[in-house]
Parts: sequence; C-alpha cells; structure tokens
Amino acid sequence: MDAHDIDDPFADLGLEKAIQLRWTLRDIKANRLTLSPVSDEDLALLTERGLVELSDGVPTLTDIGQDAIA
Repeated sequence: MDAHDIDDPFADLGLEKAIQLRWTLRDIKANRLTLSPVSDEDLALLTERGLVELSDGVPTLTDIGQDAIA
C-alpha cells in the first residue's frame, strides 16, 4: 500500500465502482440528483465513509467528499 491508497477513500473498491462513486459525488455537488438519482446502496456507502451527509433528506458533500473529487 502506498501513500496514495491511504488518502483514497475508494482504495478498497474495484476500479469501476470507485469511478461510479466519484461521479456520484460530482452529481451531488452539482445538484444533478433529479437526472442522476443516487441509489440507496451508494448513498449508504458514501455516508459510512464520511463523504456525504444528509441535510433534510438531501445529500451534501462533506469536506472529505470535496477532497475526494478535487
């Protein structure tokens, strides 16, 4: 494991899933949830990892989530 893996919240996932979740974070940031709704499974995973939090039922990025797509 190198330093990049430690900073990558998706290091333990497959490449396709990691890419999908990064796009999901971008969709949340850009408020594109009507066009690209987040699955309950993905939302739970992102919340568990501290990348997203729910505010009045609407997912928003945390600072860690912002860093993951920066």
